[in-house]
Amino acid sequence: MEKKAVVAMSGGVDSSVAALLVRRAGYEAVGVTLRLYENEDAGISREKTCCSLDDVNDARAVCARLQIPFYVLNFKESFRREVMDRFAEAYERGETPNPCIDCNRYIKFEGLMRRAKEIGCDHVATGHYARVSYNGETGRWLLKKGLDASKDQSYVLYSLTQEQLSRLLLPLGELTKEQVRSLAEENGFGNAKKRDSQDICFVPDGDYAAFLTRYTGKCFAPGSFVGTEGQVYGQHKGIVHYTIGQRKGLGLSFPQPMYVCKIDPAANEVLLGEHDRLFSTELVAEDINLISRAEIPEPMRVRAKVRYRQAEQPATVVQTGTDQLKVIFDQPQRAITKGQAVVLYDGDIVVGGGKIVG
Repeated sequence: MEKKAVVAMSGGVDSSVAALLVRRAGYEAVGVTLRLYENEDAGISREKTCCSLDDVNDARAVCARLQIPFYVLNFKESFRREVMDRFAEAYERGETPNPCIDCNRYIKFEGLMRRAKEIGCDHVATGHYARVSYNGETGRWLLKKGLDASKDQSYVLYSLTQEQLSRLLLPLGELTKEQVRSLAEENGFGNAKKRDSQDICFVPDGDYAAFLTRYTGKCFAPGSFVGTEGQVYGQHKGIVHYTIGQRKGLGLSFPQPMYVCKIDPAANEVLLGEHDRLFSTELVAEDINLISRAEIPEPMRVRAKVRYRQAEQPATVVQTGTDQLKVIFDQPQRAITKGQAVVLYDGDIVVGGGKIVG
């Protein structure tokens, strides 16, 4: 019996080529686009997002060319609850979240894999640049970096479980972006030269504070900019306007550059300091997920990333509880930020990761 796979299709070139390669690998493929929200929920025009009608039509056209079924699935309620609500709540706590990680965790893999199973598809494929393999010695599924280092997306996939990895197909993991675009052109895909999406899909203009005001209906009260010795420098516009390491947009003048070093939602204060105050050598992460091993029973040498675009840094990780990690870096790291993820690597293998809480 032919293997069946659901392919998550955004309308972009990566997921389109993923569908092509899944079909070539002998799977009976079903293309799906996820309807994640109504643009009115985010207060934006329809043509500016990844959920636009053009994107749906691009995905549908690719599926027609591949002669596979295509459906649009409604995930609006779960996306609002698991991604948009979490995004807003994190900013209100003074954190800087990564909603793409939550979308992968709760929507594309947890939600879509459940839906795929309901329609008789054992596998789900996406256009992420990463690889999955199985280690027969340990009996564990592994997540590895994509071979194209400039496109590797393993960082945003660290929350994948063993069961999810066993069902996941990542056809682009061995390819470069140039090879993917070439395959799209060779197969007559109209989106072969379509630009990549760079923004958070529900905040395409990058104005998070304006989105949060629209979405929550709340007015985020001004408060004080304070210094490291408790001095008051002036008034901020509301804590959701700021993130750790920010220098521009403070509306203040100093004889030396000053940066956001801490956000205190309880006091409604934003602490400012000079550049050296941004550096720290340790962090604590919770809500952890380990992939290459079930636990870390003793200190382990790793390379760690505290944001998607950061280069990996040498560090030692210690598991301090069933759901907690402590990471100690060899060299101080700039602007470690609550709400972001720390992801741990052993060579090209993802050890695991968690959400930075301190």
